[in-house]
This record gives sequence, C-alpha cells and structure tokens, in this order.
Amino acid sequence: METVFISSSLPDDLRARLAETYRLVDVPEGETSNLAQYGEPAGWFMDGGTPVDAAVIAQLPSLRMVSNHGVGYDSVDVPAATSANIVVTNTPGVLDNAVAELTLGLILALGRGIVTYDRYVRDGSWERAWPPLTHDVHGTTLGVVGMGRIGRRLAEIVAPLGITVLYHNRSRNPEIDASGVAEWAEWEDMLQRSDFVTLHTPLTQRTRGFFVREDFALMKPSAYLINMARGAVVNTDDLVAALREGTIAGAALDVFEEEPLPVSSPLVEFDNVILQPHNGSATEETRRAMVELAIRNLEDGLAGRRPETPLNWDEIFGG
Repeated sequence: METVFISSSLPDDLRARLAETYRLVDVPEGETSNLAQYGEPAGWFMDGGTPVDAAVIAQLPSLRMVSNHGVGYDSVDVPAATSANIVVTNTPGVLDNAVAELTLGLILALGRGIVTYDRYVRDGSWERAWPPLTHDVHGTTLGVVGMGRIGRRLAEIVAPLGITVLYHNRSRNPEIDASGVAEWAEWEDMLQRSDFVTLHTPLTQRTRGFFVREDFALMKPSAYLINMARGAVVNTDDLVAALREGTIAGAALDVFEEEPLPVSSPLVEFDNVILQPHNGSATEETRRAMVELAIRNLEDGLAGRRPETPLNWDEIFGG
C-alpha cells in the first residue's frame, strides 16, 4: 500500500475513501524539514500551506504526485517538480462561482457602504446624525485584472446590474472579446476609467508586487481596489500609502502577504477597507467540490492516468 502525505483537512467520508487504497500519514501544514520521519510518500495532498521547493523534493525521492487542494499553486516549485517527474495538480473551475459571488458582494459593500453603515448603527452614530450618502453601483465601470474563468464569471454576473466591464491581460482573450461580456483595455486606460479594480491573477515572478504606487496614482480618487488573487500581487506599503493619502477611496482584501493577517497590520486601522480571511471559496459546496477534484487528481496521477487538471503532465509525459 503506497503512502500519501495529508497536509489538509478532509471530510471523514473522503478520508475513508483514500484510506481504502493508501496509507495516510498526517504531516503538519508548513512542515518542510526532516520529512523522511513521516515515511516515503508516493503522493502528497495539500492546500498550499506547505512550500514544496527543490529542497523539499530532494527529501522525498519516492514522491510522484502533489495534489494541491486550491486553484493557486504558488507554494509549489512546478519547474523543480517537473524536473523530478512529479505531477502537480490544482483545482480550477469548481470555485469560479463562489469567488465571483464574493467579489460581487465586496463591490456592493464598498459602493453602498454596507460595512460602514453597519458600524454606524452599532456604535450609536445613527442616534446623532444621518449617515453620509454613498453612490450607485449601477452604471459604474469594473476593471478586471486577469480575465480567466473567475474573471469571466464575474463579468457575467455583474452585467444585469448595469456595470461596464473592462479587462486587462498580458495578451487579449479572443473568446472574451467575441462574447461581449468585457472589453479589453490598455493598462493605464483601464485604471483611469474604472470605479472598481479587481485582481484575479495567479502569483508568479512577473506578478509578485506588480501593483504599486504608480498604479494607484492612475486610479480615480473615488475608486476602490479589490484583491482576490494573492496578497503579494500588491505592494502592501504602497497600498497603505494610497489609503492614507486618499489616492483611492478604499479597498476590499481577501488575501494578504502574511496570513492570518496580524491585528497589528496598518490595514486594520482603515474604516474604508473591508478585510476577509481568504475565504473566496469558503462555501461548504465549493470546498467539498475542490476536495473531491483534488482526490480524483491524486488517484489518477498515482495510477498513471492523466489527472483532470494537471499543471505539468504534458511537460513530463508529452501531450
């Protein structure tokens, strides 16, 4: 019976399913040293909380499969895994609706001051004065950075609200252009025209820290930034400066460079910032679907079959 490391929570019934075929060994999330003490795994089921780099891979010569329970895979050095003939998978697609729905919720919460008004009632401010007015979301412009599956789903669900969607990718998406759900725009043009800018890009060497002070300066003073990608995509110091200086009207953040976000973070100080605990996919239905896909990927990969959503199968075995 082959060994599989488990570094993610699993519903009891799905864990039992795996245990019928594999010897399961729980490895604490984030553990990267002395991994041999846990055995010689053929597979590793994780949720992105453990960095898998060349040093980790060198400790596990029997490892053939890393099944990442999540769409982001920046914690795994995919080129190093490919060099070691280790198949890496993630779980795209199944969380598109959930992330798009939360993004829409944050757009409405920012534009209509929902969180601010809640605080206004709770702290007694309403007893002293009527709250300030907000602005219509209908008729605004949304800039989507990273028009993939989630970006497209978001564009589809905001359309009935009368929101115009612009998008910017490194290259244009002909399918999106043909669909009419969004209009491609140059980077500067998109930032200058958008009332909301939402980030949905993967974290890569190219995107790490790419949203900086100069980009905030291009945005309207009345505009909001929403980060649903990875915290490191945005330069946090520049974001804090933009908020303090009033360069932008506010932000909604589901991801951070350090997670959990320390209560000492300056981001906690701003009333015009909505903070979420990296819960874009945090619905029972979506999380189970993600786990089920990750399990199927693991089973297929260890059986020598092409997984449903591989990241490097073709590089290892050919198309």
